[in-house]
Amino acid sequence: MQENDISKIILDLCIKIHKTLGPGLLEKVYEECLCYEISKAGLDYERQKPIPIVYDGMEMDEAFRADIVVADKVIIELKSVSKVDDVFFSQLLTYLKLSDKKLGLLINFNTKRMIDGFHRVVNGL
Repeated sequence: MQENDISKIILDLCIKIHKTLGPGLLEKVYEECLCYEISKAGLDYERQKPIPIVYDGMEMDEAFRADIVVADKVIIELKSVSKVDDVFFSQLLTYLKLSDKKLGLLINFNTKRMIDGFHRVVNGL
């Protein structure tokens, strides 16, 4: 399965969760529900996956943690905030570059419509 196929599945799952729960809950609630739905959809995922980086020959085992990595291809960064700041996009792009992944999804559940909170960030896709 390719990154774009995974992205569509994730969007559909997020819409389902958002329609059921609505906005305004804590990020960890949406994370738990999304992981549950990803599992039901038959996709492999890792939650709070540590991503190592190497800087000047020094390896840091847990430089950052990806909220969710699906099928070892797509990084999901979840938010439940009133405003998505530009730094969130930059952060996700850095995660993609450091982990050599091509697609990241920045998902903010604190919106009236889920489609307005769903953002793709690409790294050479």
